[in-house]
Amino acid sequence: MTSATDGQVRKRWISRRWRLILTCISIALNAATAAGIFTFPLISESADIGRFRLTQPQISSIVLAGMTMGQYPAAPLVGSAVDKIGPWACSLASAILFSTGFGLFSWEFRNTPEHSEHGPSKWAFYRLMFFYFLAGLGTVTSYFSALFSAQKNFPKYSGLAAGASMALFGLSPLILSLFASAWFTDSVRGLHVADFTAFLSILTGAIHLLGAINLHIEPQPEEIVPPTPEPAIDDVEAPTERTPLIRADGDSKKPQSSYSALEIMKDYDFWVLAIATLLTLGACEMVVANIGTISLALPPREATSSAPFMVANSTVSTATTQVRLLSVSNTVSRLTTGPMADFVSPIALYLPCGTLALPQKHRISRVVFLLGSCILMSLSFIWMVFGVTTRQGIWLFSIGIGVAYGATFTVLPSLIASIWGTANLARNFGLITYAPFVGTPVFSYLYAFIASAATETKDPDGYSDGACFGKQCWRLTFLIGAAGGFAAAFCSTLLWKKWHGRL
Repeated sequence: MTSATDGQVRKRWISRRWRLILTCISIALNAATAAGIFTFPLISESADIGRFRLTQPQISSIVLAGMTMGQYPAAPLVGSAVDKIGPWACSLASAILFSTGFGLFSWEFRNTPEHSEHGPSKWAFYRLMFFYFLAGLGTVTSYFSALFSAQKNFPKYSGLAAGASMALFGLSPLILSLFASAWFTDSVRGLHVADFTAFLSILTGAIHLLGAINLHIEPQPEEIVPPTPEPAIDDVEAPTERTPLIRADGDSKKPQSSYSALEIMKDYDFWVLAIATLLTLGACEMVVANIGTISLALPPREATSSAPFMVANSTVSTATTQVRLLSVSNTVSRLTTGPMADFVSPIALYLPCGTLALPQKHRISRVVFLLGSCILMSLSFIWMVFGVTTRQGIWLFSIGIGVAYGATFTVLPSLIASIWGTANLARNFGLITYAPFVGTPVFSYLYAFIASAATETKDPDGYSDGACFGKQCWRLTFLIGAAGGFAAAFCSTLLWKKWHGRL
C-alpha cells in the first residue's frame, strides 16, 4: 500500500516538474515578445510612415493609443481575469489581440500607396490608432500572464520570479528590434513596416497560443505529498513556525491594509507619491515613445574617408541603437534595483499589534531609489539640452532615461506595500499606475505640438513628413521635463522625511 502511494506521488512529482518546465518556457517567451509596441520609434523614423502624411501630434496619438490607452485603463480588469480564470486566458487574449492588431497594422501599410494623387484616406490615421490600441491591450494581457504565472507558481521565490519576468519584458524591445534590423531594414528606406508588423502578428500569435496551453497554476509540493503521521514533532512544530505569519496576514486587521480605495485616495502620501510617479514615468515614457524622432532631430556626425557610411545609415542605426540602449538599461536597472533595495532597506512588516518591525538592519530609506531616479532623469534632460550636438551623443541620455524608468517601476510596489500594507497591494499599485496614464499623454502631446510648431517644411494642407530638425524640436519639452523631475525629487524628499526609519 505504501509503495503504491509512493509511486503515485513520484509520478505526480515528475508530471508537475515537466509542466513547470513548459510553464517557465511560455513565461519567458510571452515576456520576451510582449513589448512589440515599444518598437514604434523604428516605425516612426522609417520612410514608409511618410505615405500617410502624418503630423507629429498624429504620430504621438498612434503610439499613445497603444502605450497608454491600451494598457493602463485595462490593468485592473486583466488582473481580475488572472485571479478568477487563470493566466492561460490572458495569454489566449494576447494571441488574438496581437495577431489582429499587428496584422491589421501591416494590412493598412500594404494597402496605402506610397504616392497617390488624392493622398491617404482621412480614416487611415484613425485605423492605425485603433490597430495599435489593440496591440496595447495585447501587451498588458501578455505582461500579466507572464508575471502572475511566475509569482503564483513560485510563491516562495516571488521576488525572483517577478524580477525575472519583468526583466525579460524590459528586454523585449531589444529582442524584437534585433529581428527588425536583421531581417526587415535596409539603409535606404529604413524599416519595412508592413513586413515587420506582419512578422510580429505571426510570432506573437503563435507564442501566446502556446502560452494558453502551458500557463496554468501548478499545485505546490505540500499539496502533492500526503501527510504522514510518523513525525509527530513536525506536526507540533509546523504550526508554531507558521502561526505568526498567518496571524499577521489574516487574524490581525492592520489599519494600513483595511483601507478602501477611496480612503487610500484621501491619504496625503498617496498624492505625493502619485505626483512623483506622474512626473517621472510620464516624462520617461514620452522619451521611450519618441526616441526615434528625438534622435532624428540632431545632425549625424560628418562623414569622413574612413567612415563614409555614417551619414547614409545614421537615421536607421541611431534609432535602433537608442531603442536597444533604453531596453538594456531598463532591464539592468530592474534586475539590480530590487535586490539592492531589499538589502539596504528591507520592507517593514506589521506585527499583530499594528507596530512596524524590520526583519534586518535598515541602512537607508527605500525612497532614496525613487529620489535618485528623479534626479537622474532631470540630469539626462539637461544633458540633452546643453551637452549633445550630434546623434552620436544621445547614448548617455538613453541610458539615463532607461535606468530612471526601470528603477522607478521596480521600487514602486515595495513602497506601496510599506506604506499601506500588502493585503490590497495589486489594487493600490493599479491606482498609482493611473499617474503615468495621465502623465504620459501630457508629456507626449507637449513634445508633439512643440515639435510640430518647429517643423519648417509643410505642404499647403499643413502636413509634413513628421520630421523636425534641430534642438528647438524638443528643447522646451526637455527643460519642462527636467523641472518636473526636480519637482518629483521634492515630493520624494517629503516622503523620505515623513517615513524616515520605516520605509
